[in-house]
Amino acid sequence: MPEQVTNYKCIRCGGPLHFDAKEQKLKCEYCDSTFTNEEIETLYKTANEAAIEQSYESDHADRLQWSAEEAKHMRAYSCPSCSAELLCDENTAATSCPYCGNPTVVPAQFHGALKPDYVIPFKLDKKDAIKALYNFYKGKVFLPNAFTDGAHIEEIKGIYVPFWLYDGTADSDMAYHGTRTNSYTSGRYHVTETKHYKVIRQGEVRFKHVPADASSKMPDEFMDALEPFNYVDMVPFQMSYMPGYLADKYDVTAAENSKRADVRMKNTTLDTIAATAHGYLTLVPEVERVHLSHDRIHYAFFPIWMLTTRWNGESYMFAMNGQTGKMIGDDLPVDRGKFLLYFLGLTLLFGIVLWFLLLR
Repeated sequence: MPEQVTNYKCIRCGGPLHFDAKEQKLKCEYCDSTFTNEEIETLYKTANEAAIEQSYESDHADRLQWSAEEAKHMRAYSCPSCSAELLCDENTAATSCPYCGNPTVVPAQFHGALKPDYVIPFKLDKKDAIKALYNFYKGKVFLPNAFTDGAHIEEIKGIYVPFWLYDGTADSDMAYHGTRTNSYTSGRYHVTETKHYKVIRQGEVRFKHVPADASSKMPDEFMDALEPFNYVDMVPFQMSYMPGYLADKYDVTAAENSKRADVRMKNTTLDTIAATAHGYLTLVPEVERVHLSHDRIHYAFFPIWMLTTRWNGESYMFAMNGQTGKMIGDDLPVDRGKFLLYFLGLTLLFGIVLWFLLLR
């Protein structure tokens, strides 16, 4: 079977390399040697080119005993370290061998038109993700006491999620009905005077790198909630950032995702233009015209830690921004006894306050 994948191995001992979030280098799991991305990119340039060429020449669908429909979406590779057969779906770009555990990259998924423009490397590791999860539990008043100790982490995955980044311009033409009030005393009367205004605004808002995740596997609401990413850390893409993490190439096109980006740009434009109208008590939109035009679209990978826990037969999913540490997750279980005590306590407190007020 042709070797269409690459295992990044230590130059000194041959052990598997992974990109270390703390070192910001590739690190050997056995001897702790570290190497820069540039060193590894140079070393594996020929191997990656050969893997790409082999991927275009090979057709596993005829050889494997899959149905025609399954064959459309599956790929088979040979692990360079142990020669085991790796079965992946058609979008897999980085994974690990289930037999020898070596981090595995599929160079063809990052080649040609599929090559990303940018990547934000992982800044936080698995230990950080676990710590953030337990910190996420803190302060949850109604969380059962046994949940923190009893909820077992089933899976932790570091994933480079594909994103489209949209550059664009919004031209706006807005009209509002605004009011201002002035109160004064005239004799025995208190007068409130209201003045009405027609407020006109026109302007241009420019956008750079508006993100929208390009993977159908990732919940959009999770990915949106994990923003913002700090683009200061965004660097030109290199495959050597991938070892040790999972990654899929995009399966939602830039055209399909553009509607999400357009909604974000339009809403931001409406808020930005409205914020320029100062000093009005009320400001009611009457005309809202926004024309959007896209300039450039970039393809990038952003770091996400996905965690799954299980408690009392239920699964709970959490996600952490692998750059900033922002954590979000599913709704947590509620201790009904705590909730009832809290409600009764509020009711009692309200009753005591009301009783004192009535006595005065």
